[in-house]
Amino acid sequence: MAVDTRATLVATAERLFAERGVEAVSLREIAREAGARNVMAVQYHFTDRAGVLAAIGDKHLPMIDARRDVLLETVRGEQATSMRAMAAALVRPLAAELTNPDGGPAFLRIHADLLNRPVPAFDFTGGSASSLQRWRLLLEPMLDPLAVTLHPRLGALVYAAVELGRRAAGAPHADDRLFTSHLVDTVAAMLAAPLSEETRSLATERQVRRQSRTTARPS
Repeated sequence: MAVDTRATLVATAERLFAERGVEAVSLREIAREAGARNVMAVQYHFTDRAGVLAAIGDKHLPMIDARRDVLLETVRGEQATSMRAMAAALVRPLAAELTNPDGGPAFLRIHADLLNRPVPAFDFTGGSASSLQRWRLLLEPMLDPLAVTLHPRLGALVYAAVELGRRAAGAPHADDRLFTSHLVDTVAAMLAAPLSEETRSLATERQVRRQSRTTARPS
């Protein structure tokens, strides 16, 4: 019974967070919508909002990681890794949630909500051992060293999350293949985009200023 209650609370939180936004839903509302007899049921099972989000992540991230691991192993086996293959390894494991009947579209909307903030409210990218971390490390040698300082990997992740969240808001669709393929194309272009002379000059100036401040600090 406790397992059923916990699963119902997670599913209800997914739906409400996706529909109204993570910050707009109280824990008491989740309990009421889930039909829990005790309005403190969410606190009992998850302690707080972060605990609910962690449970939602635990429900979806292991499968997303598993899908990405398979794609990364394929990429590792290729003689020349393409930027599109790396973009696909970022996008496709998440895009598969569009057709997951057990809260997949809701997860994508929550994922977008949490990542598309100046300061993310919760780390929904997995831990240091996640497939996303392996993706970041595998991609870094393919990037312009100066471009790395401008965080293109984070930009690509946020863009992909927002686009998938937008798509998920209208789910289900008859066919997501064209949408997903075009999203992979766009993310690949973002990652491979060369720095303009203006951007390169400004980024270099910033590096020099930072190095000067570091050198000027008293030991």
